[in-house]
Amino acid sequence: MEIKFGTDGWRGVIAREFTFENLGMVAQATMDWISREGMADQGLVVGYDRRFLSHEFARRVAEIAAGNQIRVFLCDDVTPTPAVSWAVKELGAGAGIMITASHNPAIYNGFKIKENYGGSARPETTRLLEQIVAYNQTEQRKVRSLPFDEACNSGKIEQIDAVTSYLRKLGHVVDIEAIRKANISAVVDPMYGAGSGLFKRLLGSDEIHADQNPAFGGRSPEPIGENLQELCSLLASGRYSVGLALDGDADRIGAVDERGDFFSSHAIFTLLLKHLVERKHLSGGVVKTVSSTRMIDLLAQKYELPLYETPIGFKHICELMLEKTILMGGEESGGLGITGHIPERDGVLMGLLLLETIALTGKGLRQQLEEIMDEIGHFFYRRIDTHIGSEAKDQLLQRLTNNPPTVIADRVVSTTNVSDGFKFVFDNGDWLLIRPSGTEPVLRLYSEANDQAMVETLLRSARQIAQV
Repeated sequence: MEIKFGTDGWRGVIAREFTFENLGMVAQATMDWISREGMADQGLVVGYDRRFLSHEFARRVAEIAAGNQIRVFLCDDVTPTPAVSWAVKELGAGAGIMITASHNPAIYNGFKIKENYGGSARPETTRLLEQIVAYNQTEQRKVRSLPFDEACNSGKIEQIDAVTSYLRKLGHVVDIEAIRKANISAVVDPMYGAGSGLFKRLLGSDEIHADQNPAFGGRSPEPIGENLQELCSLLASGRYSVGLALDGDADRIGAVDERGDFFSSHAIFTLLLKHLVERKHLSGGVVKTVSSTRMIDLLAQKYELPLYETPIGFKHICELMLEKTILMGGEESGGLGITGHIPERDGVLMGLLLLETIALTGKGLRQQLEEIMDEIGHFFYRRIDTHIGSEAKDQLLQRLTNNPPTVIADRVVSTTNVSDGFKFVFDNGDWLLIRPSGTEPVLRLYSEANDQAMVETLLRSARQIAQV
């Protein structure tokens, strides 16, 4: 089987692509890479989420690392991805591996690699790993492993609590005491994922969907509006003033405002950028992906901060965070990261920062956003996901490459951005993006405009163009 890494790691359907055999090949290639880079003595952190067989897959990775004479720090319980990333940095480990498929449906599992800086593997690293896997397959190299109990008894595998030190670190970035004193009535939806219990542990917050459920209640653990209806209802009832949601491995954030309306990642990014600059007095560049809101452009311009745009995938943001002084980076899917932590998206940290904005302003999320938009302009956004087969996807990409539309919904396209998918920008800044997912057989259609009706018009046109 050919192994390909997507926007963040290698993923596949459990028992079809994501099998113990294929996992073994990817793990062995990873150990080869760690050894070649001279990092075997630094050790490897291995974590896992709540998905079906994640614990067993993580143990298998640990056995393979031990068989390759690489010391393993294996998380002793379900652990969020950002906690694994922080453990890599804190322990000075050579790398980290997180068994998770993040926000994908329950039938998926995955293999995320964290490099020694505590962030997503760079594109050149994942390309190299793909090459090592292919070479090992061609040469029929065997997977080297050591039985779990033997590896533990010999000290090659050490089980660690990565969560406690991670939460301690967050307390140095966010004013937890100010949040506690503000007595904010918050409720958290960890979507049955690895972030369950964290806000309760820090702040005593109420939670829903916090129990173990590998099927994620029949929904993908992605904190987007259509998946958070129960959270929205709780806020609309007036019982709470803010709702927070995490994805399956807690590296992405979603929210619900004081009115009970979904508060998108675009709004979160915008709110937190202002918070970091105006209240925490931080500075640096700002990184957004191609599917992110124009509000970030306008705020960066207002604060005279350098702005960078990347393809989708936090690994691209991570690269810039390693190369430059970056204040904040974020993507439309809810992955956001800031300076002073790790070059990694962190849903838990972003949720705490949102609570910090409420604590320091005494204002709800929607009120804060409305004040920003009264200054820079009002924006509306929507994303549609629809299934697309590989043949239809290839035909669509060929059509858009060879004959991109110059007029959409009776509007002339001003510029076309093909850095990741096909983004059509109009003269007033409204835009439409057509992009296949990097991890699922899904076509994503995105639009942002100055009024909701135009967003819907552009998305209808996108469906016609894509024939879906």
